[in-house]
Amino acid sequence: MISDITIGQYFPGKSVVHKMDSRMKIILTMIFIVSLFLCKNFISLAFIVAAITAIIAISGISFKTIIKSIKPLIFVIVLTAIINLFYGEGEPLVQIYKFSITFDGICTAVFMACRIAILVVAGSMLTYTTSPTELTDAIERLFKPLKYIKIDVHTIAMIMTIALRFIPTLIEEIEKIMAAQKSRGADMESGRLIKRVKALVPVLIPLFISSFRRATELAYAMECRCYRGGAGRTKMKVVKMHARDYAALAVVAVYVALIFYFNTLMAAVI
Repeated sequence: MISDITIGQYFPGKSVVHKMDSRMKIILTMIFIVSLFLCKNFISLAFIVAAITAIIAISGISFKTIIKSIKPLIFVIVLTAIINLFYGEGEPLVQIYKFSITFDGICTAVFMACRIAILVVAGSMLTYTTSPTELTDAIERLFKPLKYIKIDVHTIAMIMTIALRFIPTLIEEIEKIMAAQKSRGADMESGRLIKRVKALVPVLIPLFISSFRRATELAYAMECRCYRGGAGRTKMKVVKMHARDYAALAVVAVYVALIFYFNTLMAAVI
C-alpha cells in the first residue's frame, strides 16, 4: 500500500500537458474541480470522465499510475458511497432495519464515488506533469497581489513545494523502516485492526526522528547557500504564456459551457 502512494511525485515528459505554463495548469485544474461540483447528472459526469481520460492520454501518464493515486483513498470513497446509499428517495429496494436502499440512493452513491475519484485524479495530474520548482514559481506569481497586504507569498509557496517534494522521500523512508522492523520479527500485516495500528508505533517514532533530521539538514543547506527568502531573487527560467496555453483555456471554456448545457438539458427533460 505504501509503495502505491504517488501523491506529490513528478513524472517528466514531453507532452503538451507537460509543456504548458504551470500557472495556466493550476488555473485550469481549479476550473476543472469547480466544474466537477457543478455537475448534477450522469451525462455531465460522463462528459467529465471523457475529458479527464483525454487529458491522461495526452499527458502520457500510464493509467496504472492513475489507479495508484486512487488506491490509498479507496476506504474514503467506499465509506462515502455507503453513507450516500441510504439517503435516496423513492420505493425501497432493500430494507435494513430502519434504513432503506432505493434506486435513487444507489445512483447517488455511484455519483459521489465517481466524483471523489475524479477529484483525486485531477489533483494528481497537476503534480504528475509539473515539477516542484515550477509549482513554486506558479503559486508565487499567481498570489503575487497578496504581497500588497503584507502576506509572504514566497514563503508560503516554498513551504508547499517542500512538503510536496518530501512526500516521496518520506514514503521511501517508511518502507525502509518497515523492512528493518520486519527483519527484527515485527508482525505488521496479521491480526485485527487495533493490533496492526499498534504495530505501526515503532515505525512512527524513527520516522519522526528522521523527518526532523532531514528538516534540519535542509535548513542548514539553505543557510549555507545564503537563502534569505524571495526579496531580490531572480528566476533562472522566466515563464511565459504560449499559444497552447490560451488554446487550452479556450477548450476549457467550451468544456464548462457544455457542462452547463448538459445540466440545463437534463433539468428540462426531468
